Amino acid sequence: MGERSIVPFGPQHPVLPEPVHLDLVLEDEKVVEAIPSIGFVHRGLESLAEKRDFNDYQYVIERICGICSFKHGMAYCESLERIFDAEVPERAQFLRTIWGEMSRIHSHLLWLGLLADAFGFDALFMQCWRMREKVLDMFEASTGGRVIFSVNKIGGVLKDMDSAMLKSFVNIFDGMEKDLKKLIRTFLSDYTVESRLRGVGILTKEDAIRLGAVGPMARAAGIEIDVRKTGYEAYNKVDFEIITSKECDGYGRCAVRIGEIFQSFNIIRQLVDKIPEGPIANQIKGNPDGEAFVRVEQPRGEAIYYAKGNGTKFLERLRVRTPTFTNIESLIHILPGSELADVPLQILTIDPCISCTER
Repeated sequence: MGERSIVPFGPQHPVLPEPVHLDLVLEDEKVVEAIPSIGFVHRGLESLAEKRDFNDYQYVIERICGICSFKHGMAYCESLERIFDAEVPERAQFLRTIWGEMSRIHSHLLWLGLLADAFGFDALFMQCWRMREKVLDMFEASTGGRVIFSVNKIGGVLKDMDSAMLKSFVNIFDGMEKDLKKLIRTFLSDYTVESRLRGVGILTKEDAIRLGAVGPMARAAGIEIDVRKTGYEAYNKVDFEIITSKECDGYGRCAVRIGEIFQSFNIIRQLVDKIPEGPIANQIKGNPDGEAFVRVEQPRGEAIYYAKGNGTKFLERLRVRTPTFTNIESLIHILPGSELADVPLQILTIDPCISCTER
């Protein structure tokens, strides 16, 4: 047995997009244990819900995470709509679903760019983020924001998209799809990528179930789990298959996210073809009195929202369980056995969102 040492990893590191800290127990260059330490960006957002008007708080909740901001706002509104037993217009459901899939595309493209940067492929990094900029431009045109959109409201949405805008978005996605097909050859076929991801960071199906893995982390282990299949919003109006992989390693997690980008293109096309005319919001009156539990599929996996009202304008309780929070268990499981040089890439393969985790 080699000499053991403890190496602090993070919260500042060239590869890490967010401040995660791990104490790595090493034997020579081999990781034998990883001990997480969280709390660097804790902001007390759940407690703040008890001190802010529930209508105003829908703009605060988006600040949990910039990348997942739309899905956070949508899940919060869904939880309050269940408490009010409010009906959301069908057109609003379609609009929410379109924006939700656009969020998935730009999140996965951001992740692909970070992965390329971790390999030292700077040109590939810029190409991925150049494509992502097109999605942000579409968000800006349709919502007015590029990171925080503030377009959800309890009972529907605040803004609409006319048919000309929706068709122009589909044309842009068609072009992006052709460009992405060229880029993925590197991610899926390059020797450097395969040598660093294949067979590294193994998470078996059994371990993924035991550890509660969600999102691409679970689907790359062969688990067919996707909350979108429950049919919330307008997902029951479109046809799609759950993207899975049996690789159970970092390469599989990369392949699943790439597959989901193409899947989102297809879902948006179906939604644009089927979107009905009609109002985009219903008026909600009174204060929330009751509780609700909501599940949504964010780009990183399943998020859970629990809201409890007591008849006043302040929520009695708001609880959010984000995908990274539950995937950290899987991360701690896959790191032992890896080389120290593999750790940054393996952390990236769970697509960590620490600001989501530390609310």
